[in-house]
Amino acid sequence: MTVDIHQPYDDDNIFARILRGEIPCKKVYENDHVLAFHDINPQAPVHILVVPKGRYVSWDDFSIKASDQEMAAFVRAVGEISRDSSLNKGYRLIVNCGHDADQLVPHLHIHILGGKVLGAHLVQS
Repeated sequence: MTVDIHQPYDDDNIFARILRGEIPCKKVYENDHVLAFHDINPQAPVHILVVPKGRYVSWDDFSIKASDQEMAAFVRAVGEISRDSSLNKGYRLIVNCGHDADQLVPHLHIHILGGKVLGAHLVQS
């Protein structure tokens, strides 16, 4: 089921449970505001999910409610993780927000994909 970006935050979503330590993950990076881990269903040789620790459903929600410190930590973490993952030939960042973008987990997250040529970024219809 896809996410309505205006829905209230669901404390039982899978990323909230990972953040609480109820579900294990293969951690790549962590600081006070961010957790990053390998996707369990990778779509590329490198597929890392970067998740803010705050209760944010979407980018819109995050941009309105997050502190400047949280925003800076999130953006800097994405850059650091990308550099540390040896993605020097390139990578793709994906943020799915809401139903039309097929967001499946109601917690903001960025996908970092790389490790191969990724091809076209959108399917033409």
